[in-house]
Amino acid sequence: MTQNRIQTDRDVVSELTTGRLSVYLRCLSYLQSLHQETVSSAELAARFHLNSAQIRKDLACFGEFGTRGVGYNVSQLKEHLIRELGIDRSRKVIIAGAGNLGMALADYRGFNDNGFHIAALLDVDPAKIGRISRTGIPVLPYSDVKRIVEEQNVEIGIIAVPADAAQDVYDALVASGLSAILNFAPVQLRTNEKVKLKSVDLRINLELLSFYLKGVEDGTA
Repeated sequence: MTQNRIQTDRDVVSELTTGRLSVYLRCLSYLQSLHQETVSSAELAARFHLNSAQIRKDLACFGEFGTRGVGYNVSQLKEHLIRELGIDRSRKVIIAGAGNLGMALADYRGFNDNGFHIAALLDVDPAKIGRISRTGIPVLPYSDVKRIVEEQNVEIGIIAVPADAAQDVYDALVASGLSAILNFAPVQLRTNEKVKLKSVDLRINLELLSFYLKGVEDGTA
């Protein structure tokens, strides 16, 4: 496959597809832990409650994989997905906000393993600056955000501050040179078109679940 073909496919890959690649990667990691060498799309789908046709369609966006009658080589496909997701190297992350949420995120093993490394927490509270999280992540002055991003080659910023401070923090992270931001604040942000923003609003997800429960109660679900 040529580089141009790879770039074209990447341009049209949806976020839903990318999310499914992450799911496939977790499934392959589990199979590898069991020392399983090959797996078919049908077995992968049955074992992990996925859709075999969707698996084949998603993987086809990135090339030809698998051997008819044999299936996919687990370790090779896993390594390919790691490269496609860009986690074949460590990407440094900073968290703005050293409150309960920020501290919990800093100590979450899923962030500090498998391609990501939390470089620092940032906060404006003098009582928090200088502390470290349970796993040793330092709390540094928020005013030093630009210097920290540059000196530590940070690539991703996480917003874990109250809603009324989130826009200012977003603007500061963008001004520091970051082009990928994950937002946990429950607020719509004015965004920069050159910066990729993903928001995680726990309340919205709870309201979706409440909507489902209401449908069950009303007999419409």
